Amino acid sequence: MTSQSSILSMLHGRASMRPGDVAFTFTDYAVDPAGVRQTLTWSQLSIRTLNLAREIRRHGAVGDRALILAPQGLEYILAFLGSMQAGLVAVPLPLPHPGSGHDRVGAVLHDTEPSVVLTTSATANDVGDYVASSRLDAAPTIVEVDALDLDAGGGLSLEPADLPSIAYLQYSSGSTRLPAGVMLSHRNLTVNFEQLMRSFFAEKPLPPDATLVSWLPFYHDMGLVLGVCAPILCGRRAELMSPVSFLEKPSRWMRALAENPHAWSSAPNFAFDLAARKTTDADLAGLDLGGVVGIISGAERVEPATLHRFVDRFAHFNFQDHMMRPSYGLAEATVFVASGVWSESSPAAHFDTEGLAAGRVQPCAAGKGTALVKYKVPQSPLLRIVDGDTHRECPSDVIGEIWVHGENVAAGYWNKPSEDQSCFGATLVDPAPGVPDGPWLRTGDLGFIDGGELFIVGRIKDLLIIRGRNHYPEDIEATVQEITRGRVAAISIPVNSTEKLVTVIELKKPAHLGELSEVKSDVTAAISNAHGLNVEDLVLVPSGSIPTTTSGKIRRAACVEQYRQDQFVRLDA
Repeated sequence: MTSQSSILSMLHGRASMRPGDVAFTFTDYAVDPAGVRQTLTWSQLSIRTLNLAREIRRHGAVGDRALILAPQGLEYILAFLGSMQAGLVAVPLPLPHPGSGHDRVGAVLHDTEPSVVLTTSATANDVGDYVASSRLDAAPTIVEVDALDLDAGGGLSLEPADLPSIAYLQYSSGSTRLPAGVMLSHRNLTVNFEQLMRSFFAEKPLPPDATLVSWLPFYHDMGLVLGVCAPILCGRRAELMSPVSFLEKPSRWMRALAENPHAWSSAPNFAFDLAARKTTDADLAGLDLGGVVGIISGAERVEPATLHRFVDRFAHFNFQDHMMRPSYGLAEATVFVASGVWSESSPAAHFDTEGLAAGRVQPCAAGKGTALVKYKVPQSPLLRIVDGDTHRECPSDVIGEIWVHGENVAAGYWNKPSEDQSCFGATLVDPAPGVPDGPWLRTGDLGFIDGGELFIVGRIKDLLIIRGRNHYPEDIEATVQEITRGRVAAISIPVNSTEKLVTVIELKKPAHLGELSEVKSDVTAAISNAHGLNVEDLVLVPSGSIPTTTSGKIRRAACVEQYRQDQFVRLDA
């Protein structure tokens, strides 16, 4: 891939070399539970992208923003590519549903002031009403992608020189703050994809007939890069469905992995639990998962217990441990930073829980302490563990902030003042020979390197400080999930000027009071044993009550606010 190549030049190159080959297949389960398949060949994708770009250019100039508010489907992919082809900055977003609060989408509308909003005929009225109700200074043009004749001959050609420095804005999920638009260039995207391929396929290349299987939402960084961009950048076919199709029937994902040659896929941690629990043997009758190349587990903390359950559940369908690929990344670095290979023989490393709480790294025997997933330290991008106060590299036995340097790191946040850009452009003090002093991206994640492996312990902003000691909420949540199997939020609340632990626990099934009290006593005992903590309050809530980001990360700050306002509907009230 040359430094001049972009996802658009790659797309048109594939269309000229393999015009009739299928590029994308989207299976829609909304109208027919058996699924209705729609496909685009490379040639169709190229011509429709060029024609849509011509239409978009009628309503906006190079560098203007084009928002995508459309359902998951092939039109969404065309809207994303067509916006960039027209030289506008693409802004992929979730479709606002009528009647529900859309502070995030509304905030982005005002932040970006788009000249065009791309949608479909089925959702155009709702989107139009929503945009009108947002009271923008200048009303954008609403374009219905599926209502245009995009197969007409002759397309608009845009040379790379016409492309603006920003290809698209990836709005972060906002787990700890208001969403911010990460400004990503074509170079960020292609470089990060090269880094990702080197990391995953260094020893064994991705087969030419591989299929990229995804149900992740296109507006989320992992769903966009792996579901939309990766098929174009690596020239492999994509087999796609919507997140709702997966949630309704997780076996659809498992079947797609088995039915497509050399499937490569990705999902957040919760999806592996869901698929293992909800897929029956009958769902996979006669199918074999032995051809799966790999499944990335990313977007939220990777739990060793979840990976083990998933591998164990599908082992008799020939699923093997090394197919699981725990990964770490963030939108500010395009998406990918580091990956590992799961192994049932040496699944995770264990570290003294007391030591971690004090910021020290003390390995301990398997089965003791806190289990953490291993990641390979990447050669590119560069990664260092840094003391957030002194900006010096940490000794190997000390936990610090993960800093990243490379051409995959974004230029900054769209339209944000300099004080909100502080995670970008950090400088190392006294770097080792050969290590650049800057610019470094401060990820806001805490971790350490031990024995040449990277370990991630949690978000700095989510750290719980109780009785003067640090506790990582993910560790407490993992302890509780072993008992309840549902989503959990561990938060701290000030009580009489000291911080107290509160856990909000989703229960999947309705339970009578006897079962509720049993859950409470089991959880209280487990937290006391594993973490030496008393729980001030255990809040048992129905499934779906805990606020999350678009990628399924828990919004702990929002949980604190809801708890303080007494807004959780308690099953034990």
